[in-house]
Amino acid sequence: MKRKLLYPLLLITSVFFAFVSGVLTDDNFESLLQRMKDFNEKYPQEKVHLHLDKPYYAIGDNIWFKAYLYNSTTQEPSDISKILYVELINERDSVKQQLKLPVMGGATWGNFSLPDTLTEGNYRIRAYTQWMRNTGPEFFFDKTIKIGYSWTNQVFTNTQYHYSKEGNREKIAANITFKDKQGKPYAGNEVRYEVQVDTKSLLKGKATTNNEGEISLDFINNLPDISKTGRIIATIALPEDRKVTREIPIKATSRSVDVQFFPESGNLIEGLPTKIGVKAVNSSGLGENISGIILDPNGTEINRFGTKYLGMGNFIINPQSNSRYLAKVKFADGSEKEIPLPITQNSGYNLTVINTDQEKLTVKIIRSENLTGPVKLRLVGQNNGNVLFSPEVTITEQLSIVNIPRKQLIEGILQLTLLSESNQPIAERLVFIYNPADRATVQLSTEKTVYAKREKVAIQLNSTFNGNPAAGMFSVSVTNNNAVKPEPETESNILSNLLLTSDLIGYIEKPNYYFIEEGPEVAINMDNLMLTQGWRRISWKNIINNTPPIIRFKPEKTLGFSGVVTNYSGKPSPNSKVTLLSTAAGFFSLDTLTDAQGRFNFDNLIFADDPKFIIQARTEKGKNRLDIKMDVVPGQVVTRSKNTGDIEINVNEALSAYLKQSNNYFDDQSKRGILQKTLQLKEVKITQQKQQVNKNSQNLNGAGRADAVITAEQLMTCQQLSMCLQGRVAGLIVMNGKAYLTRNAGRIPMSIVLDGMRLDDFNLDDINVFDIESIEVLKSVGNLAIYGSNGAGGVLVITTKRGNGNYSSSPTPGLIIINPKGYTIPKEFYSPKYDVAEPNHAPDFRSTVYWGPQLLSNAQGKANFTFFNTDEPGTYRVVLEGMDLMGHLARTVYTYEVK
Repeated sequence: MKRKLLYPLLLITSVFFAFVSGVLTDDNFESLLQRMKDFNEKYPQEKVHLHLDKPYYAIGDNIWFKAYLYNSTTQEPSDISKILYVELINERDSVKQQLKLPVMGGATWGNFSLPDTLTEGNYRIRAYTQWMRNTGPEFFFDKTIKIGYSWTNQVFTNTQYHYSKEGNREKIAANITFKDKQGKPYAGNEVRYEVQVDTKSLLKGKATTNNEGEISLDFINNLPDISKTGRIIATIALPEDRKVTREIPIKATSRSVDVQFFPESGNLIEGLPTKIGVKAVNSSGLGENISGIILDPNGTEINRFGTKYLGMGNFIINPQSNSRYLAKVKFADGSEKEIPLPITQNSGYNLTVINTDQEKLTVKIIRSENLTGPVKLRLVGQNNGNVLFSPEVTITEQLSIVNIPRKQLIEGILQLTLLSESNQPIAERLVFIYNPADRATVQLSTEKTVYAKREKVAIQLNSTFNGNPAAGMFSVSVTNNNAVKPEPETESNILSNLLLTSDLIGYIEKPNYYFIEEGPEVAINMDNLMLTQGWRRISWKNIINNTPPIIRFKPEKTLGFSGVVTNYSGKPSPNSKVTLLSTAAGFFSLDTLTDAQGRFNFDNLIFADDPKFIIQARTEKGKNRLDIKMDVVPGQVVTRSKNTGDIEINVNEALSAYLKQSNNYFDDQSKRGILQKTLQLKEVKITQQKQQVNKNSQNLNGAGRADAVITAEQLMTCQQLSMCLQGRVAGLIVMNGKAYLTRNAGRIPMSIVLDGMRLDDFNLDDINVFDIESIEVLKSVGNLAIYGSNGAGGVLVITTKRGNGNYSSSPTPGLIIINPKGYTIPKEFYSPKYDVAEPNHAPDFRSTVYWGPQLLSNAQGKANFTFFNTDEPGTYRVVLEGMDLMGHLARTVYTYEVK
């Protein structure tokens, strides 16, 4: 069952540690623990995981995903936030699409459509809540995915980089090949290019492709830096005045390798044997295996080391007094470099962890020889801020051993902190705890192991926890390995994300490796990761000083908006009536009153897409000379991607097999009108500019299609709108602030449509004349037919200058128009049914065979789902992720054959 998190005093023996509750004798420490508990309860952390249907995509695809929102304090589905933001970000760190999704029971789902207005590249999918923004984007879900472009693509590039030295500077040579869809080189075509590094332009030029479609260029990196990245922007000229631009990533501008050394608990201490973690990262952000020797101050070799997996490893030394040690590192190309180890401290404590025993975790506390006499320390173990144990450790000798029963630990990252008698951290260590018993178990089964093409497949699901049935929420994706080659070490994975990467700052290479085949070797590599990866979600300094975090963003529970109403002197206007008007999903209006500070709030709203709302304010006496200022939550900035190691230079080539498979599917979709191409026209030179109608007009007949159009220039001499309309349009009169057609005088007023919003019982003079861009008058039967009964008295389509950016006009008194972002409605995954044989069925080339984001198991842990295979044989891979209702994570992979 889900373990309840307590804060007990743990009693120590010389060898084994018995866990019993007790009374804390140290009031300061008890107060510190209580502050930690209060901090964690008051500021709980949310995590989000996205289960994606595939590891990579093509233009024309849909990216299907299920989002799981997790409360790391309670370790259950989160009810902190009810709205999730999911973004698709391109290589220029620009948000191309943003979804706003409602969260129910800690889950939601959606999709991104990939139109052919996008290009191939390394895109990011980022997900977060407003509450998560308080801890920073380092803890968002942020994954890099490859998106290829073949279906309507005319230009394919392949780029190779070569690095060399020119004096002390790095020289980068690039060879770029341009080919068409059939693989034929573009020969003799002009290419203009620009090289940008860290957004700065280093080189511009032009070249002509040779017979193989190649151009070559080189540039100098004056300031070599392992973190420098950039792009080559290449524009190739094609026949018929067409030009196609491609942006090619520069993944690195150096061949250098960064090597760092990390003492196990923070410092090298004189006379204390210490494990030191090693991490070597190349200029592309990937681990680089190295070897080396450790030299003492006399140049004598005292140890050797090497990295075996992803550039990580460890070794042990016993540092002596007044000694500075040197690592002589040998790289794969044969070059060598000397790197000093951290400075040895004269005095202090070390934490050494043994994490190989299946029954317990052993922590050795060692102090330097110059520290004598009995001392009382505290060993605090916490997981996501939840204190699991906090024993008082009385040290009388140089070594003390603490054994912690493994059954008391929670799966995930355990932060060990040794606190002094004054409650100051003196040593820290990260340990990863594997505990599969903390996970839910999900078994999938089918009646057969081999199926036919287009045959119906029924899969039974059985979810349990500790052998007992467990209800849960899951998502499932089915793909064909022949069409979508699995990438098990890098694909989206709920275990690696919520247990590992969501708590670590920086790039983690191949995070799923640590959960695919768990065993002794994987555990060693995981421990090397814990030794070398920086992490600080909870700051002891803030807890000790009782410093609360800065909270700028509150949890979002519903859609809504708020603001303040003031008079023209800037003073709040209390008890003013505020009316909300909208035509979203039918006309509706809401009223509220401002409080003593002039504030108002509309919440618990439900609307989709980006509708327009009118907010109107009136004083108690009905006056409208008021200002309305809306509360605005600033958008989340796009920070640079941390996933540098996941960048692919030649995306189309890396996905060539998948793109070929996808083209057949997209062509079939296009023939059936399900998928549309965006046609690229040749360049046209405009010699004469035609007068444009107002592009923002919401006239249902089309902009400018009206019986009369009154422009902003014609309104410049009027002070009130009623004065402008009176006598200007034949057959139109104004009475008591309302417009009438003479044929309906006094009976049916003309409808007012303001920026697409229909206003009922509205006074024309409430609209500021100088805020109007155009008025389209509709009075003939032909123009009014589309408005139905709403056009019985005629229609005035009024378009304001808002959003054009070319005007500076005073706002309409007591009235504003807002355009908030509503919920995004996801598409429904198309899954054909072949129950009845039909010879005219189109070929089925789906790459995602089935996607089910709403799979729920009942109280008995049972659920079923069905789908039909495609026309492609192969090994079909079923990936299921999710959690039971208590928050225990689950992931399973099941395969069957189609012949």
